[in-house]
Amino acid sequence: MKQVILLTISQFFLLTSFVKAQTKQDSLDIKQAALDYIESQHNVKPEQFERSAHPRMVKRTFWTNKKTGKEYLRETFTDAMVLLAETYNQDGTKFPDNPKKEVIILDVFDKTASVKLIADKWIDYMHIVKLNGKWQIVNVLWQFNDSGEH
Repeated sequence: MKQVILLTISQFFLLTSFVKAQTKQDSLDIKQAALDYIESQHNVKPEQFERSAHPRMVKRTFWTNKKTGKEYLRETFTDAMVLLAETYNQDGTKFPDNPKKEVIILDVFDKTASVKLIADKWIDYMHIVKLNGKWQIVNVLWQFNDSGEH
């Protein structure tokens, strides 16, 4: 009986030694990266976007060619998103007065996270990575709530 208990305890410690825990600060930093991403457009602050995204971030969605009706994958990169944050909402009319920005952390493991951002007219799924102590967005897959807008 003693051996069974020792074996069970040993297995427990062996298994738990491989688990990578997320800290409360990691959760806050992951959420802040997602908020900086969307708020950079609300607030016309490209530096806020640059803080949230890795320089090699890629944002993707499906799009429809209006002439052929065929769908294709459309990609946007960090430099274009910085320009978007700089110009998209300059007149302050692109978002409601109190824009929706719900961040749901779907999963975190060690230095990677999956996040869902629910905004007013679209949903973003993000992959966020912790590099050199900083959480940054590396991938975004998004779509309008009404896929017919694509």
